[in-house]
Amino acid sequence: MSTEIDPITLAVLAGRMEQIADEMDATLFRAAFNPIIAEAHDASHGLYHAGTGDTLVQGKSGLPIFVGVMSFAVKAVIDKAAERGDLADGDIYIFNDAHLGGTHLSDMRLVRPYFHDGELFCYLASVGHWHDVGGAVPGNYNPAATDAFQEAFVLPPVRLARAGEMQQDIVDILLRNTRLPQSAQGDLNGQLGALDLGVKRIDELLAEYGAETVRAALDALQDRAEALMRAELTELPDGRWEATDYLDNDGITDEPLPITVALEISGDRMTLDFAGTADRCAGPVNIALPTAVATAYVAIKHLFPALPANAGVMRPIEVKIPEGSLLSAPFPAPVGGYTETILRMIDVIFAAASQAAPERVVANAYGTINALSISGKRDNGQPWVMFSFYGGGHGGSAESDGLNHGNAPISTATIPPMEILEAAYPVMFKQWALRPDSAGAGRHRGGLGATYEIEVLEGNGAKAFLFGERGRHAPKGAAGGGEAALNVFSYEQADGWHSPPMASKMVGIRLEQGQSVRLDTPGGGGYGDPAQRPPEAVARDVAGGLLSPKRATETYGPAWQEIAQ
Repeated sequence: MSTEIDPITLAVLAGRMEQIADEMDATLFRAAFNPIIAEAHDASHGLYHAGTGDTLVQGKSGLPIFVGVMSFAVKAVIDKAAERGDLADGDIYIFNDAHLGGTHLSDMRLVRPYFHDGELFCYLASVGHWHDVGGAVPGNYNPAATDAFQEAFVLPPVRLARAGEMQQDIVDILLRNTRLPQSAQGDLNGQLGALDLGVKRIDELLAEYGAETVRAALDALQDRAEALMRAELTELPDGRWEATDYLDNDGITDEPLPITVALEISGDRMTLDFAGTADRCAGPVNIALPTAVATAYVAIKHLFPALPANAGVMRPIEVKIPEGSLLSAPFPAPVGGYTETILRMIDVIFAAASQAAPERVVANAYGTINALSISGKRDNGQPWVMFSFYGGGHGGSAESDGLNHGNAPISTATIPPMEILEAAYPVMFKQWALRPDSAGAGRHRGGLGATYEIEVLEGNGAKAFLFGERGRHAPKGAAGGGEAALNVFSYEQADGWHSPPMASKMVGIRLEQGQSVRLDTPGGGGYGDPAQRPPEAVARDVAGGLLSPKRATETYGPAWQEIAQ
């Protein structure tokens, strides 16, 4: 029997459940050992449907990409528990298998069933990017990987806890398969603490409102999300629009890889068809099917920002992923560079949507996280691994210039501060600055990229590994705006500075004490005709050092010079 729920109670319960997920996020951020979780917030928590695993609520501080993929993670646990037939209160499953749960092997997933009065009520889940989970490359971004085993230790869904009793054997296996066991232990404890808090808060919620009322609210929130999505779609014109963009290469063969989408709107339904996308490749820019579907959700959320983080949003949307493409690679295909591929998926969805509703779309952001790992041994013999991602410019929009030096649009994560990285590792940032002339021109220009130069302070033969993109295919503008600057990576050796043969990917760069690596990241694409940019805005950018006088005149004409004088 269904329970009717009034709008005020629904709003209150929606806020309470979002707060539970937010508190779980905050708990892990405070407890995690590695900066990618503690500082960059590369993690997420949520509540998921007991029967389907669909996303019900997700914390606002978690990564948007996890909204979709974590439902696949929960479904994998549901299937595993069904095989065994002995799911119990207090069970906790753990795994990192990206082909089941999406994203990549660095993301460790914990899934816990929540029981009320002996009945399964929902699932709680926690995901966090662990600093190192084995594999050939410290930090796990291996641009030369040709299978998943070269990327990391692969853990299928297994029970970390059975009816509340921790399985120490599983913990021992996890800690033996990482270069940084103390960091892994700390992150694991943080995720377990977040799940414990989630259970406590749901206990309190059900005690106050009753299970039937909360269950009715969860069902109503999905229906409401679907209705909101359908209403948004009816505001757009019917039609079909296509777009194609490219990955530089797969890290193995230096050939561009197209990603193509056709966006079709018919009434209150949308189809995203990726036919024409490159076939599965040898290198690690493949992604698993759950990741591709979740990426479509992230792009939709950007186009319709008022929509909630709820699976009901996707009911009116069909995502067609061609079998055999690099967007649906089966195990054990390498998928460690998933971030680069999903960023390009978002770019092509935006490019297609800009033809239908340019006012809703921003030009391309910088389009790569530039996953850089530097590792070595300290002078005292202790190993160290510094992994981080780096920022760039966001695209201009119908309303404003793009954001300077932001993080990728797949996440709400923050770039770890240089002070944190310098305190934790034997490195020094010689530069951390905006990159002049990196923004795409437009009525509203793109945001600026950044320049990072990192020096190794201790010897013993450190090694660097880069997994990036946009070294050959620049971020595009929208509505007549121009392209941004390309991504440029260089590294120092005894005979001077060098660049990678594949532009954006490199393995095993040996660095001696005092040598550096440098990233010049792309800006964002411009929006609108550059001829319509006010001369005073151009003059302001020149005065601020964001735009060189030469580039300003070449791009926007000489009118700005009169204002500058």
